[in-house]
Amino acid sequence: MPTVSLKPALAYPKVRDISLRSLVKLLALVWLVVTLLPLLFVVFTSLKSQAETFDSPVWALPRQIDWSHYAAVLQGGILVYLRNSVWVVGMSIVLILAASSMAAYALARLEFRFNKTLFGLIVACMIVPIHITLVPIYLLTRSLGLYDTPFALIGPYVATSLPVSIFILTEFMRQIPRELEEAAKLDGCGPFAVFWKVFFPLSGPGLATVAIYNGIGLWNEFIFAYVLTSSPSNRTLPLALWDFQGEYASNIPAMLALVTLTSLPLIVAYAFGQERIVKGMMAGSLKG
Repeated sequence: MPTVSLKPALAYPKVRDISLRSLVKLLALVWLVVTLLPLLFVVFTSLKSQAETFDSPVWALPRQIDWSHYAAVLQGGILVYLRNSVWVVGMSIVLILAASSMAAYALARLEFRFNKTLFGLIVACMIVPIHITLVPIYLLTRSLGLYDTPFALIGPYVATSLPVSIFILTEFMRQIPRELEEAAKLDGCGPFAVFWKVFFPLSGPGLATVAIYNGIGLWNEFIFAYVLTSSPSNRTLPLALWDFQGEYASNIPAMLALVTLTSLPLIVAYAFGQERIVKGMMAGSLKG
């Protein structure tokens, strides 16, 4: 009886897998180019002289690197905006991590009435447009005497970031083995000790995901900062473009130098933190 060779049949899936991987790599390369070109355009144009931006092609490299626009922007008070952004975003992230991690632990592991209902309400808050709260937040801020202070931004930033943060951490903490929790209880740990000694350390990837995710969003936040602050000494970095547009409106390289400086901290943070974001999201999505 003749034998049938299975080698050609087995070769087709391998060829198909190689073709699929090649296609994915090609699409990733195309997407890299699409996302990188605007950034390169901004950086190259910011290094041109003002006259060169008008008499040279748009995508031409600078004939001579001109750092004067960066010096002018740094001397124009951008460091004050940077200081405010670092302080406001940093304090907001600390409060978000503290509140959301404790709430997530309670929702993930503590048995109490209306647990699932409360979690559902928190998830439902994620679909509420945050800008519809702008007027009541503005009135509350004025009545509390916090208007035009950095503290005016911390409350709204924390409140609007909590739903998605609690959702991410709750799903993450549900995957932590119960054996660790039971071992801690046998050692005499109460609920808070279990949270602090077991769940909080083991939730490191999830906490990093929440911190980076919210940090990127709050760093770029504009509308609350614009409405709740008015003086340059209390405004955050996204408003630097708004406040400086009158001074540099006709100076395209200076405006793009300002865009580069405001984007640089975010690019650096994301470059170092993107792996933690992916790991945190994947860890929270796996069923243990």
